[in-house]
Amino acid sequence: MTRTSQSLARIGIVAAAVTVSLVFTTPAQARQDRWDILAQCESGGNWHTNTGNGYYGGLQFSGRTWRSYGGGAYAGTPDHASRSQQIAIAEKVLRAQGWKAWPTCSRRAGIF
Repeated sequence: MTRTSQSLARIGIVAAAVTVSLVFTTPAQARQDRWDILAQCESGGNWHTNTGNGYYGGLQFSGRTWRSYGGGAYAGTPDHASRSQQIAIAEKVLRAQGWKAWPTCSRRAGIF
């Protein structure tokens, strides 16, 4: 199985689990789950990744986006911030840019 196939399989499993769990979760928890699905696609679910490609953390923020939306208050780069801190910044990015900030993975995960 290729790495892409493995990632897509993991996304499918996580998405199915989240879909089932949404019946029993609050809207706030559903929003948290949505970010976990996106992070699985963006970074393999590793909220502290820094691969050297110019994007950081679970949601693969650029340094510029991270700083522009206030992430510097948490950490210099997203990979040094907690999952919840990254999600707080992601919510700001989402309000300003919509899902186009994560065009490929939001589509793959069925979020967008």
